[in-house]
Amino acid sequence: MQKAIIGKKIGMTQIFDEKGNVIPVTVVEAGPCVVAQKKTAENDGYEAIQVGFGDRKLNRLNKPLKGHFAKADVAPKRTLKEFRLSDTNAYNVGDLIKADVFEKGDKVDVSGTSKGKGYAGAIKRWNFQRLKETHGTGPVARHRGSLGACSSPSRVFKGLKAAGHLGAEKVTVQNLTVVKVDIENNLIAIKGAIPGPNGGVVVIHDSVKA
Repeated sequence: MQKAIIGKKIGMTQIFDEKGNVIPVTVVEAGPCVVAQKKTAENDGYEAIQVGFGDRKLNRLNKPLKGHFAKADVAPKRTLKEFRLSDTNAYNVGDLIKADVFEKGDKVDVSGTSKGKGYAGAIKRWNFQRLKETHGTGPVARHRGSLGACSSPSRVFKGLKAAGHLGAEKVTVQNLTVVKVDIENNLIAIKGAIPGPNGGVVVIHDSVKA
């Protein structure tokens, strides 16, 4: 990882390129982020920087976080993420990371928390096929079916595809293209869709496939 930033998903729109083609994009308010801590191989066993995004009231923090931000002389932030960059020597505590860290044409990976959809059945969650609704099937057309095994092992194995909680988990969409960077307003337009609802926190970093 060479560069990364924390942002807030604003929503989707469309822009036009030089040839008049429509490009669907997701707009992200990327930064400004502040370096709240710098970890070194001597003290921590690895090199990384801790980055904060989004202002937060001081009275909303517990004592450990108050001390953490006070030591760094940094305003309290709502979101803290740690990035193991290839070169952390270019950053010091208190430095700002803005949208201009990326430029048009960059390939990026975007991580976020997907929309929570509550408890879902096997068809919605795993794309199972439904049963016929004729000839004695009964009211089980959308049921998963039998889970039982024989007398050995006499139990249901863990990890089977079944009904359960859907969404609200970390999702990463890879190899997206940065279409436009608005430095003045700290906005990055990324081609395609990214995880999470509007207003959700996302992390943008250079693509591992690039």
